[in-house]
Amino acid sequence: MLDDREVERLEVEAVNSARIRQPLYTARQKVFPKRASGQFRQFKWVIMLITLGIYYLTPWLRWDRGPYAPDQAVLLDIANRRFYFFAIEIWPQEFFYVAGLLVMAGIGLFLVTSTVGRAWCGYTCPQTVWVDLFLVVERGIEGDRNARIKLDSAPWSLTKLWKRIAKHAIWLVIAVATGGAWIFYFADAPRLLGAFVTGQAEPVAYITVAILTATTYVFGGLMREQVCTYMCPWPRIQAAMLDENSLTVTYNDWRGEPRSRHAKKALAEGLSVGDCVDCNACVAVCPMGIDIRDGQQLECITCALCIDACDGVMDKIGKERGLISYATLADYQSNMAIATDRGTATIDPARVRDAQGKLDKGISHFHIRRLLRPRTFVYAGAWSLVGLGLLAALLSRDRLDINVLQDRNPQYVVLSDGSIRNGYTVKLLNMVPEPRSFELSIEGLPGAVMSVVGIDQRETRSITIDAEPDKLKTVRVYVRQPREQLGQGQGFSFVVVDRAGAERDVYAAKFNVPEIAR
Repeated sequence: MLDDREVERLEVEAVNSARIRQPLYTARQKVFPKRASGQFRQFKWVIMLITLGIYYLTPWLRWDRGPYAPDQAVLLDIANRRFYFFAIEIWPQEFFYVAGLLVMAGIGLFLVTSTVGRAWCGYTCPQTVWVDLFLVVERGIEGDRNARIKLDSAPWSLTKLWKRIAKHAIWLVIAVATGGAWIFYFADAPRLLGAFVTGQAEPVAYITVAILTATTYVFGGLMREQVCTYMCPWPRIQAAMLDENSLTVTYNDWRGEPRSRHAKKALAEGLSVGDCVDCNACVAVCPMGIDIRDGQQLECITCALCIDACDGVMDKIGKERGLISYATLADYQSNMAIATDRGTATIDPARVRDAQGKLDKGISHFHIRRLLRPRTFVYAGAWSLVGLGLLAALLSRDRLDINVLQDRNPQYVVLSDGSIRNGYTVKLLNMVPEPRSFELSIEGLPGAVMSVVGIDQRETRSITIDAEPDKLKTVRVYVRQPREQLGQGQGFSFVVVDRAGAERDVYAAKFNVPEIAR
């Protein structure tokens, strides 16, 4: 255990301090976050590896769908208007599945925010992940916080020049890889890569990579925290999602105040001293450039790196961890009431400790039951209902569809034998990536028979039609009813059945006849 005088104190000012809020158009002050270490930093490394791995590697995963469909596991095939996700194939008319997933994502974001605050922003938001990645490169080349500050203020030299060139060159490589990975979701990845590097890809591929390269480089490397502060709408919205039982990163001033850099001297003088030694470690590691001790702030993305930094200091001086912690407003207010004698006095840390100097048993700590409240149940229930609805629709959907367009001009034709003929355009949709044989028949309309243009078969009530895999089959059908049976019901149905399976679909149609026959 170290004396508090031996704790490293960092001379750092919160760039985005809530106490000295800068005007909107003030020039950006650079933030040089110090490398943090601890459980939350380790968790962020894991999340970063998982999310980057998913993004960069997914287009290269293969999924065997047979010889008539692409074998890329995840593919948004715009040219053929298909979306493939492993064993699932989505057609344009099934876009409601995508809409449903977006609704689930929105409800899920509300659920996460109402329970653990801006965890999305702090751990999985692409802006956060790529800024972390760019900071890894920056620290690897220029050093940690103090070295980067010194380099930034130093005059230009060969050392500074090569470090800056190396850093920005690697940033650009990452940015190009980011844009390149994106286009692979829209075409066969190996084939597109070969065409791209040889200059044979479509212009839209190069334009897309150029745009995403620029945005990744600018947002992740140059703007960083400004994107979260000024461009992202979520910090303004998320306040409506929080309540007194939501977990947020909190500085527990009920045990940290009053701060002192010379605690032993202050105690010897009989002064009240909190646990905060004013080392500024929490400010130094913050990628948003804020001081969490100023309270809840719009800029805070709850990445929890300040918790790691503070816990490390508390370990050194022999104090309990949690001076900065994930806490709910309800627990904070309860503990603050103890520290201030229910608001009748200033904060006195002695009120929250027992005779042995340990935190009093009456101090409130987070418990998982605080997350189990009506709001979270409503969000979780809505999320589950949408998901179950989509799953039920997915499992019960038909892979066969029929649509019929009846001729309007002429509505009917009177043949030489007095029989009436109507023309129809029948569209059979084979939504399976393999050839299928369908049986098209008519139900109702007594005595009626049909013929299909291009199929040499006598008139009958049932005709076999072959369909290509994953294609729309359009056929021209003529339905004829004998003269002696005219007027015996003008309503009938086209029925299509998969000859190799049980799938079938029905379309109700109408048969037009002259008024005299009705």
